[in-house]
Amino acid sequence: MTYLKLEVTMEKSVVLVIGFWLLLLGNGVQSHRQDKKHQSLPRDQPYRTGYHFQPPKNWMNDPNGPMYYKGVYHLFYQYNPYAAVWGNITWAHSISYDLVNWINLDIALSPGDPFDINGCWSGSTTFLSGEKPVILYTGSDTMNRQVQNLAEPKNLSDPLLREWVKSSHNPLMSPVDGIDPKNFRDPTTAWQGPDGLWRVLVGNEMDGHGRALLYRSQDFITWSQSKEPIHSSTRTGMWECPDFYPVSIDGKNGVETSSLDKFTKQVLKASFDNSDHYVLGNYTAVTDNFLVDTDFLDNGSDLRYDYGNFYASKTFFDSGKKRRILWGWILESDNTTDDVKKGWSGLQSIPRTILLSKTGKQLIQWPLEEIEKQRIIKVSFENKELKGGSVLEVSGITASQADVEVSFSLSSFKEAELMDPSWVDPKLLCSQKTASVRSNVGPFGILVLASKDLTEQTAIFFRVFRSKDNYVVLMCSDQSRSSVEEGPQKTIYGAFIDIDPLNEKISLRSLVCYICFNTSIITFAKFSID
Repeated sequence: MTYLKLEVTMEKSVVLVIGFWLLLLGNGVQSHRQDKKHQSLPRDQPYRTGYHFQPPKNWMNDPNGPMYYKGVYHLFYQYNPYAAVWGNITWAHSISYDLVNWINLDIALSPGDPFDINGCWSGSTTFLSGEKPVILYTGSDTMNRQVQNLAEPKNLSDPLLREWVKSSHNPLMSPVDGIDPKNFRDPTTAWQGPDGLWRVLVGNEMDGHGRALLYRSQDFITWSQSKEPIHSSTRTGMWECPDFYPVSIDGKNGVETSSLDKFTKQVLKASFDNSDHYVLGNYTAVTDNFLVDTDFLDNGSDLRYDYGNFYASKTFFDSGKKRRILWGWILESDNTTDDVKKGWSGLQSIPRTILLSKTGKQLIQWPLEEIEKQRIIKVSFENKELKGGSVLEVSGITASQADVEVSFSLSSFKEAELMDPSWVDPKLLCSQKTASVRSNVGPFGILVLASKDLTEQTAIFFRVFRSKDNYVVLMCSDQSRSSVEEGPQKTIYGAFIDIDPLNEKISLRSLVCYICFNTSIITFAKFSID
């Protein structure tokens, strides 16, 4: 893998002065068990990733209950051990000591009991008193109802937690009192209130509206449903994979899920409409009242973890390094036929740390520091010039695995295009103003996985617009030319970035992770030059 850093200054003459250096990185390694369910695929797999997590073969979706236990990181995930399509869902289990290199263990939970005979679906882990980890998960029972179940480690002295036992009390929570049995799933990590009771949220939909149902328990076995959900919305449908956790208002560390610290904000995340949306608010533990700052999709608000391909995420508190870490599922863009042919589908995002921004209005994320520790060899380039309307190829490297950092400093915005008030959908705006469309300030950015003739490329770029009171920065990821094949989805993603370009650099970090793909990284700028 290659590390690339570019510092770009844009002068009035639209000349980019570039200084950058490259670092070759070691690959993330997965050590796989060689039983029938985990045998590796042939080595000729150029589109498998180099340091994202993915199993050796078959289907994977949601991350489940990641945790840190006795010096070991655990990742459970939804997995079909028999095919590269969804079905026969189990809880697969892998462990790591650095969140980069992984060892695949035996499957932790498989369907087979009346309460989960049709699938062991998503859930979470929670630490009970005495640092005892347990799993809450959704099972699809004999009637295809969704119920909530408990599993415990067979041997707590085993730091790898290789064996899990389902509770004889299952199911713990069932869809009663009018709850839709097909929309009742994905329990969160539980937290303990000042009264000693445990609390957990379960995703639900009622009359077409998303809800997070609240349950309480004294012993983690017998649960009672609160009369009211902790939160609901008339603007959304089913809430999948909810998450509920505190973030520090002015700290640099993560916060444990059951923390009662007054200097925190609470995050409620819900997965719907193929994206992970979140709201910030104030949670009162005594009354279980959650008052949001701005509700889901209210008054133009659209806070998301990620505006690209990222879904069904889960966070956990890393007690070893006092940080909160975010995982998310990335769905394959290939069609089902291609997935079956190549023998695998799905991967996990690069894990990210997550904190509250200085303004307190949104969350900020950054790839784990462990990724940077993989860097090996440094190569540097300095004082390269790139004029508007041209491109610069980073030559002499194989850029199939790269860690790219780019910073843009613009000296003037007077000629920036006026922002139309109707441009409220960044994804649509990126689709209309692709990387080939010139404007006064933009596009500028990078082309990754670019073929020699540029027939295949993925453009990641910015534009700056001028409004009445400030400047608006648009970021786009254009996959419309990522492949010449007809089958894959080629989505264009976009987001407005909360940044003041007058006083801050526009920075981008891109992690490119294919195993063997002989392509280039290219910086470009296309402006309308007077």
